[in-house]
Amino acid sequence: MADSWYLPGNVETTMRYVHTNIVAKDWQRLARFYQDVLGCDPVGEERDLSGDWLDAGTGLKNAHIRGQHLRLPGCGESGPTLEIFSYSRMPERPDIGPNTPGITHLAFSVDNVAEVAAAFLAHGGAALGELITKQYPDGRTLVFQYLADPEGNIVELQAWSSDP
Repeated sequence: MADSWYLPGNVETTMRYVHTNIVAKDWQRLARFYQDVLGCDPVGEERDLSGDWLDAGTGLKNAHIRGQHLRLPGCGESGPTLEIFSYSRMPERPDIGPNTPGITHLAFSVDNVAEVAAAFLAHGGAALGELITKQYPDGRTLVFQYLADPEGNIVELQAWSSDP
């Protein structure tokens, strides 16, 4: 459901978060990873996009995109998606770390961080940091770990508990 929002000048509009895009070297492999490890489900048809309209919209000449939208777990039928695309021509990816400026990671709440992290590793992901348990003074506990998917995109797995 969209929320009402007021833009500068007191102009009312509606707004809803729609998707996050990952540009992948191999969109099919990466989409399978997110389906197998994090329970994302395909939404709609596979995309195969090109044409003057895409060139104008992306600012790229002769753009050609293939990929798929995946429904994020826990967000329902109309929730935001993870859009995994590959372009026919792509530059080399720079190294990305947790401290790289810009958007650096996706975060998923899971029941058991260690189990999901093991699945990440078994499906071609990599651990970036250690499994951490942090106890807060108010009794909450955070368990988290930073990992990378098979193409190096950073994913944080986290589990919050109110048990002391």
